[in-house]
Amino acid sequence: MTTTSPTTKAPRAKGQSQLSVAWAQFRKNRLAQIGGTFLILLYLMAVFAPFLAPDGLSSYSTTNITRFHPPTPIQFRDPETGAFTRPFVYQYTQQLNLETFVNEYQPTTTRCPIYFGVRGDEYRLLGLIPGNIHLFGTGQENPDCNVYLMGGEGLGRDLFTRIMYASQISLTIGVGAVLISTIIGLLMGAMAAFFGGVVDTIIMRLVEVLASIPTLFLLILLRSVFPQDINPIFALYMILGLVAFIGWGGLARVTRGQLLSVRELDFVSAAQALGAGNGRIMWRHMLPTMTTYVIVSLSLGIPGAILTESGLSFLGIGAVEPYVSWGSLLTQAQEGGFSSFTQRPWTLIPGFFIVFTVMAFQLLGDGLRDAFDPRKRS
Repeated sequence: MTTTSPTTKAPRAKGQSQLSVAWAQFRKNRLAQIGGTFLILLYLMAVFAPFLAPDGLSSYSTTNITRFHPPTPIQFRDPETGAFTRPFVYQYTQQLNLETFVNEYQPTTTRCPIYFGVRGDEYRLLGLIPGNIHLFGTGQENPDCNVYLMGGEGLGRDLFTRIMYASQISLTIGVGAVLISTIIGLLMGAMAAFFGGVVDTIIMRLVEVLASIPTLFLLILLRSVFPQDINPIFALYMILGLVAFIGWGGLARVTRGQLLSVRELDFVSAAQALGAGNGRIMWRHMLPTMTTYVIVSLSLGIPGAILTESGLSFLGIGAVEPYVSWGSLLTQAQEGGFSSFTQRPWTLIPGFFIVFTVMAFQLLGDGLRDAFDPRKRS
């Protein structure tokens, strides 16, 4: 009599979703991870901008106006003993150059100690949480002692503070405008592909009209319809809406092209046979096939929206006082002309933040595109 031992079944290979495979590929791309890390830091900087900034957005002295104050280097050693001490900066004084008739700044021997966790101008984090604690500052004992990490601007306001606050406008409008334009583009493209006929013709002709008008000209034309003395908050929302309004055409055209083939697939016909409504078929069955393209499009479209808003603010039709964006800060460099390079190069720093943010988004977008592309997986 022979006995047979029970056979053990081989473990079944566990399937992986598309997102898990894409995430595994994304983790192999170091440049994309660096770009994503930098973006996280930038958005954290925008959220906590009032806390990181040593002053308020519009804080400046009416008695001692320090136009284009140079950056104040932070000192960590006592110049007399050479020992480490509390960080401090030297107070600067203005002297008129009799040859150029321009005020020049010279450091004095007066020390301005830097404290951490100081009380200052009141603010609200995310517009909700009140506070008046700042990461660092010189306190309120000597109002003429200020820390200018990145120099000052035309009214003597701290440029570092204004760059921190400007990040809230530039980064928020970029993300908000692209999200709105993505939703509009997906909806219009899905309607054109699903219904066809007259709906398809109307939507595609509208896309062609938007594409035939230069973007900058269209934005300036739409902005000129509203008065110049408009409420600053409403102006920001209006800029977001304008950027979103002109940015959905390309996505709608791509969505229509891809969904025209999806409309003929079996699962769409099965959903129609089961009595699913048109809205459910579009949102639950057809549009999810665009997930990969939408993720990549978002990561590559946000820097374009940031550049558009910066350009509008640079021309004076974007963010207005008391609010500020990176583009409006660059107008200080434009007003200085060639002297912005020779006498006050720190006014160009907001431009580096724009370039840095766009570069980080491009690195992240390229990494996501390669991660979702089956032909580039390793």
